[in-house]
Amino acid sequence: MKTLTEDAFAAAERYLELHARLVDRLRFAHAFLGAPGELVRNAVAAYQNLDGGFGHAIEPDLRGSGSQPQGAEIALWMVEGIAAADEPMLLRACDWLEAHATEDGGVPWVLPSVLDDERAPWWQPQGEKPPAALNPTAPIAGLLHAHGVDHPWLGPATEFCWQAIAGISEIGAYDAMCILTFLERVPDRERAEAEFQRLRASLRDAAALDPDAPGHVHSPVDLAPRPDAMARRLFSDDELNLHLDRVIDAQGGDGGWAPNFELWTPVVAHEWGGYLTLARLRTLQAYGRIEQ
Repeated sequence: MKTLTEDAFAAAERYLELHARLVDRLRFAHAFLGAPGELVRNAVAAYQNLDGGFGHAIEPDLRGSGSQPQGAEIALWMVEGIAAADEPMLLRACDWLEAHATEDGGVPWVLPSVLDDERAPWWQPQGEKPPAALNPTAPIAGLLHAHGVDHPWLGPATEFCWQAIAGISEIGAYDAMCILTFLERVPDRERAEAEFQRLRASLRDAAALDPDAPGHVHSPVDLAPRPDAMARRLFSDDELNLHLDRVIDAQGGDGGWAPNFELWTPVVAHEWGGYLTLARLRTLQAYGRIEQ
């Protein structure tokens, strides 16, 4: 079983100092150096528009300033465990989500307004009135529940997620991670466990068990980034340990971890690199794989 050495950790920290966005450097300082979470909250707030939504490339492949649902999701991940239930930034985001919700309560994958912004080629809206989608409604709702937020949008959004999950059987990797984020955090634990058991074979199949699988795949570590994650039960100790070893092996010579998806413009290489490097460090820490 491999561990990230002190020198390798120092190299990752240097990579973040040299290449990562301010918000991810502050997130690293909060997670590993005891820096106050308020600094992270302030940095995330800089991405929030006056309408309450988030833009300005908080999701690096959405380069425009306009608010998008995926921006709200990224913001919620960044302040997870930091923002309080009555945090004005979160409540304003909920107001924006409510204003852009479909009739069934969720929000679309991307709004048509994205056509006015620079973006990666895969960010295309599904028509002029796109339907709600589990990605990103499910993780947004789940994270808001975890924060303890009370807002009128959250009830209909949660019901949309339950209905959409009940109607699904075959699951891709992105939807699997969205569903797991929701099921881990939604208050109705009995219903969440029942859906997890029903879908566990499909959720497991969404992960690439071969650590050498090429292309843009998601590993068991992506679905279960912490040992207390719901998806941890989908994989054996040997499977998780193999993929954690590969995470350590995948550290680049510059100290960071690189994305396995298309980098369509140069700036996103390090913006995603910083985000992913911090995620890898937090996972290795959670599994006790960093030398102390």
